[in-house]
Amino acid sequence: MQPSSRGVLYPDRLPVFHRLVPSGAAADVVRWIWISEWDVPPGEVSRQHLIGFPALNLVVEHDMVGLSGASTRTSYRDLVGTGWAVAALLHPAAVSTLTADPRRPRDRYVPMDLPDLHRSIAPLEPTDAGRQRAADILAAWVVSTVGPLSPEAVLANRMVELAGSDESLLRVPELADRLGTSERALQRSAARYVGLTPAALIRRRRLQEAVERLRSEPRTDLATLAAELGYADQPHLTNDFARVLGFSPGDYRRKAAG
Repeated sequence: MQPSSRGVLYPDRLPVFHRLVPSGAAADVVRWIWISEWDVPPGEVSRQHLIGFPALNLVVEHDMVGLSGASTRTSYRDLVGTGWAVAALLHPAAVSTLTADPRRPRDRYVPMDLPDLHRSIAPLEPTDAGRQRAADILAAWVVSTVGPLSPEAVLANRMVELAGSDESLLRVPELADRLGTSERALQRSAARYVGLTPAALIRRRRLQEAVERLRSEPRTDLATLAAELGYADQPHLTNDFARVLGFSPGDYRRKAAG
C-alpha cells in the first residue's frame, strides 16, 4: 500500500498528488507534506473521498489557511476549477501549539489566522521548485512554532505511530504495554494531542487496512478478512464500515470495482 493512497477510497479519482517527506527537526512534528493540484473542467466537480489519518492537517490554499481536524467518519472534498493546496500532516507533537483542544476541530475544517504563513506560500507556483519551496516554508514554520518537544509530546508521537503501523496491536492495553506506560496516560495524551481515543486510533488502522484489501483483492472473503484484522466476527467489521463510511464492505467492493 502506497502511503500517499492509504485512506483514499478511490485512488484513481485523485488529482495530481505529491508527497514530500520532511527531514531533520521537521520529521518530529510533520509526518509529511502533501501537495495536490487539480484542473477540473468548467461545470464539473471532482469529489475526493477519504478515511482520514487520525491526525490534523495544516493546509495553505490560495485564499486561506485552514486546520483540518481528525475525523471520526469518512469525509470528502469537492474540487472545482483549477488550483493547488499545500498541507502538513502533523505529528501529534505539533498539535497543542495550534489548538488548545484537538477535539474542537474534529470532523471540521477551521480557518486559521496566519497571514504571514499564507503570504509566504500562496504566491508560489506549482512547479518543481515552487512545490519544494512551499514544503520547506511550511515545515520550517511548524518547527519554529512548536519548539522543543516535551516527553508527553514524544509519547503521543510514538503512540500514534505504533497504533497506525503495528498490525499485531489490537487492544489499548497491548499498546500501553508496548509503550511502557498506563492506559490512563495514553487516554490523556490522545485527548491533548490527537482528539481521538487510543482505541479509535487502532480501529482506524484496521478500517484503512480493510479498505485497501477489498480494493486490491476484491475476492477476499469477508469473514476471513475480519478475523485477520482482529474483529470479533464479520458483523463487527460490517458495523465498523457502516458507522464510519456509511455503507457495507460489500457495497464498497462493488463501488471500487466500478
